[in-house]
Amino acid sequence: MNKTEFVAAVAEKAEISKKDAEKAVKAFADVVTEELVRGGRVQLVGFGTFEVVERPERPGRNPKSKEPITIPASRVPKFKVGKPLKDQVNA
Repeated sequence: MNKTEFVAAVAEKAEISKKDAEKAVKAFADVVTEELVRGGRVQLVGFGTFEVVERPERPGRNPKSKEPITIPASRVPKFKVGKPLKDQVNA
């Protein structure tokens, strides 16, 4: 499912216009992004948690030249699925 299909599905499920659904989806993505940039987390009970995790510097290998390189430390977004969602997917 791509973004357009997702917006259409949200519009149908919530019985709102596609334009309003698109605004809602964009607002959701913006709020989650802003919170993660600040280093916070967004917890949606029953669905999951969006958070930022720190990746330490680590050794790696250039796949083309096979030379060892150092991969710098970074912060990456992570989604941890909630138990109810996980149970529904596995049912």
